[in-house]
Amino acid sequence: MHMCTIVPISLTVGANRIVPTIAIPHPLGDPSLSMEEEKDIRRKLLSRALKALQTEVSEQTVFED
Repeated sequence: MHMCTIVPISLTVGANRIVPTIAIPHPLGDPSLSMEEEKDIRRKLLSRALKALQTEVSEQTVFED
């Protein structure tokens, strides 16, 4: 599984589960947000990643909202 900001790269390298993240310098958050908003973003990304790990896939799958 990849958590990444540039999905086409993960597709190229053959990752089977791909979770898009926020931005290259801050893939798992946004430092311009408040601490509470930052925690919310991280929880959503982590939840999406856990869902990806629990989901059976037979081909490359991008897990978006």
